[in-house]
Amino acid sequence: MSPTIQRMKDLPSAHLLGSGTAMCAGCGGMLSLHETYDLLGARTVFVNAASCMTLLAAYPYTPFPGSWLYTAMASAPAGAQGVRDALDILIAQGRLAPEEDLTAVALTGDGSATGIGLSATSGAIDRGLDFLYLCYDNEGYGNTGQQSSAATPLGAHTATSGPAQGNAARKKDLFAIWVAHQPVYAATVVGADALDLAKKIEKARALKGPRLIHALAPCPPGWDFDPADGVEIGRLAVKTGIWPLKEYLDGRIVHTHVPRSRLPVEEYLKRQGRFRHLFEPERDEATLTLIQAQVDAYWAQVAA
Repeated sequence: MSPTIQRMKDLPSAHLLGSGTAMCAGCGGMLSLHETYDLLGARTVFVNAASCMTLLAAYPYTPFPGSWLYTAMASAPAGAQGVRDALDILIAQGRLAPEEDLTAVALTGDGSATGIGLSATSGAIDRGLDFLYLCYDNEGYGNTGQQSSAATPLGAHTATSGPAQGNAARKKDLFAIWVAHQPVYAATVVGADALDLAKKIEKARALKGPRLIHALAPCPPGWDFDPADGVEIGRLAVKTGIWPLKEYLDGRIVHTHVPRSRLPVEEYLKRQGRFRHLFEPERDEATLTLIQAQVDAYWAQVAA
């Protein structure tokens, strides 16, 4: 076990909530990014699609010692391609020593990853671009008021779903879309499980080619919960089975955590104001049953 992973394993939950930046308190996306950066270090170039994380930096400063490049929401993979090509040319010309090479990281929210930037991402995977794609998934367009995105789950209330109803569509499966492209590596993570995240980042870092890290990002203002509950919300997503922790490598999907005694999905949903309408003033039994059935069906297929 590497010293960095051991350090993450020993971190108390209180530390996991802190990011040292001016993001929203309890931001699950910042938590995953912070843990990822601890492993990747300063020899990185983050190509950031317009998103909540755009608020991290004000030119010419960033909170990280590495490099940071902004792009339009659809353009992070293209930006990463340019960075990667430039680094390869510099190395080929002898102007950059191979040991001084940098890792190109596309950093996006779920709006870019599952919608606006999906075609550019598909093209980058097809070209075999050597980049790490980190999506922090707060299940909506959080930077502009938590409108529904293709990653918004069934039943969740958003700014665009109407006052008394939740999202009518199922969450788009970004992991499955990447796996269909047969990338070098793909994994789901959550910042609340720092050890699992660290193992996957170290595995991805050792590979070359298109690699996905898809991080569930509990969002206190968008999901309507107390910022102090951010880590617990992330853990409940795993314990209820609504957020499977898994990875794709060498043509195989492996679940890195299988909740043997899954909690009812209600335990996760009722902690978030975006699902309050499913419980009051009257229980929406049909929607709650459907959400539970979808989760049960997923894990039954895994066990088959």
